[in-house]
Amino acid sequence: QVQLVESGGGLVQAGDSVRLSCAASGRTSSSYAMGWFRQAPGKVREFVSAINRSGGNTYYADSVKGRFTISRDNDKNTVFLQMNSLKPEDTAVYYCAATSRVLVPRLETSYDYWGQGTQVTVSS
Repeated sequence: QVQLVESGGGLVQAGDSVRLSCAASGRTSSSYAMGWFRQAPGKVREFVSAINRSGGNTYYADSVKGRFTISRDNDKNTVFLQMNSLKPEDTAVYYCAATSRVLVPRLETSYDYWGQGTQVTVSS
């Protein structure tokens, strides 16, 4: 069992940067691959990025590739999402998720644990 708590969201302007954090407690986060998903108003939740257990492999949705960077600090049981060059279409609730799968999935149904989400609003 692992508990996930996101932080770092807020209201920013287009072009700004934000770093989200996801703190894990319970079983050590290094036992899990981690992902970030987001859900905009009226839309389904979508994959944003993921990272494997060691942090050596990262994955991104095409819409954020080159602008977002996922990383993790297993000593601190924390995963980060650095978001640069933010656009109004990045506005969403961002969720952190953990999966015990070895191969890092992009499907939300493959993730076992979820945080409560943090709101990111990008104004134009």
